[in-house]
Amino acid sequence: MTRIALCQIPVSEDSKTNLERVRDALGRAASRGAALAVFPEATLTRFGKGIAESAEPLDGPFVTAVADAARAHEVAVVLGTFEPADGRVYNTAVALDRRGRLKAAYRKIHLFDSFGARESDLVAPGDTPVVVELEGLRVGLVTCYDLRFPELFRALVDLGAEAFAVIAAWGTGPMKEEHWATLVRARAIENTMWTVAVGQAPNPEAKDGFGIGRSMLVDPIGVVRTDLGPVGAVQVVEIDPAETERVRAMVPSLSHRREDIYRAVPNAEVRRS
Repeated sequence: MTRIALCQIPVSEDSKTNLERVRDALGRAASRGAALAVFPEATLTRFGKGIAESAEPLDGPFVTAVADAARAHEVAVVLGTFEPADGRVYNTAVALDRRGRLKAAYRKIHLFDSFGARESDLVAPGDTPVVVELEGLRVGLVTCYDLRFPELFRALVDLGAEAFAVIAAWGTGPMKEEHWATLVRARAIENTMWTVAVGQAPNPEAKDGFGIGRSMLVDPIGVVRTDLGPVGAVQVVEIDPAETERVRAMVPSLSHRREDIYRAVPNAEVRRS
């Protein structure tokens, strides 16, 4: 069993405010026995034109302070930040172990040029799927709009992922909340995979529409074990690898894949402890 905290926090434009919310959530996660805490996309600062000024390298003050908190509470962390990238930024998911060491950084591959938005005006795309081992669990890292691309999830399966961590700042809009809930379950079902999906809680001070909440844990057969709804919360859940084995014995769809006609993943990275 791995105990994971879904840390559905609101995100401000002020990185210091967000850091305090991270510290508080980590304290609550640790007090409830979590080994890993998952935070939303863009936890550093709220998405917008100011992200280039707020972006920091991975050894900058924000990630360093989060690493200190992870070490103090002995809880591993997955969290969204922004890195400088030649005039734009990378939308990056960082993975820290329980000692605060940086184990992996996943730069969002699929950019949200959709529903009238153009993330690519501000963000440079990554090109490498990432699986990282945290607390004995191999976690495939996914960010927001990536959720609409099942081929990325299959690539993470091929890299040995045992669970997906989807971090998001999912926006409001026509059918958007329904898409989120449906796609999270679909990625779990089609890969018979535990899926941890954590979004930003709505921020009543913001008017940009980012953050619907609805952080979820979905099991390998597609049952929603936890749905946090639209309010800020920290909830600890459990992932049982034995459940994955039971489901895959019943629904062996991954073993029925026709790998002889599918292409191999050209760029990939696996980080292990």
